[in-house]
Amino acid sequence: MNEVKPLLPIEDLVSMVESGTQLAIPKDESGPAMAATRALIRHGVRDLHLLCAPVCGLQADLLIGAGCVKTVECGAIVINEIGVGPRFREAVRQGTIELRDSTCPAIHAGLQAGEKGLPFVGIRGLNGSDLLKVRKDWRVMDNPFGNGGDPVVLLPAITPDIFMFHAAWGDRFGNVWIAGRRDLAYVAHASRKTIVTVEEIWDGDLLADEKMGPGSLSSVYVTATSHVPHGCWPLSLQRRYPEDFEHIKEYAALARTDAGFAEYMRKYILTEQVAA
Repeated sequence: MNEVKPLLPIEDLVSMVESGTQLAIPKDESGPAMAATRALIRHGVRDLHLLCAPVCGLQADLLIGAGCVKTVECGAIVINEIGVGPRFREAVRQGTIELRDSTCPAIHAGLQAGEKGLPFVGIRGLNGSDLLKVRKDWRVMDNPFGNGGDPVVLLPAITPDIFMFHAAWGDRFGNVWIAGRRDLAYVAHASRKTIVTVEEIWDGDLLADEKMGPGSLSSVYVTATSHVPHGCWPLSLQRRYPEDFEHIKEYAALARTDAGFAEYMRKYILTEQVAA
């Protein structure tokens, strides 16, 4: 018999993210927990090691602009097609955050090593990259199974403290439906805790459903869930609602300056406002 897990209020969910946490967040199309992000900012968290898995946008830029982030590890932080996140760009220029520059394949590989319990993983694609000059935690060695002349870059496994995302469905047993977003599965597998906001509550056991089961993440990998309708806004949720591009443009315009970002914070963060 499956054990029923109580749904938490969103404030209790985000309180699990303490200052200094290594927090993993997904790419924009995989379900960022935007309502939880706004709650997290209001909660006053600081000194996060933010891991983008592997490229993020508005969610990461908001956390950086709000002063929640000490270190960011990412392939990139880009707002839609508009360009580099303005608060991220300014923080790098001012030196107020530590940038651990990476690539999408490197982050994917590190997380996949983490989910398998491996201490490191080897990849070839970084050979010759300038990143090897700045990432002192990466190592180069010759392939021990080759005949020499085959350098491989070794990356440490990535095991985030907490992974946070938004999903279309969750059930009373703590399972969540992630559809075809397998990146959500392996980041959850690699993380010590996973917290999820869900759009709707599924009536029954997702894993026991013939159609929903293959696209569901087991409660074994989910620490806690919260029911938060429209929890991705202003970003999109798969097959549910599109992104609010006008709002995203408003953010990108305001966030170019400190004063504009402060205005955005007053309007949309400090007092929660969500489109219907």
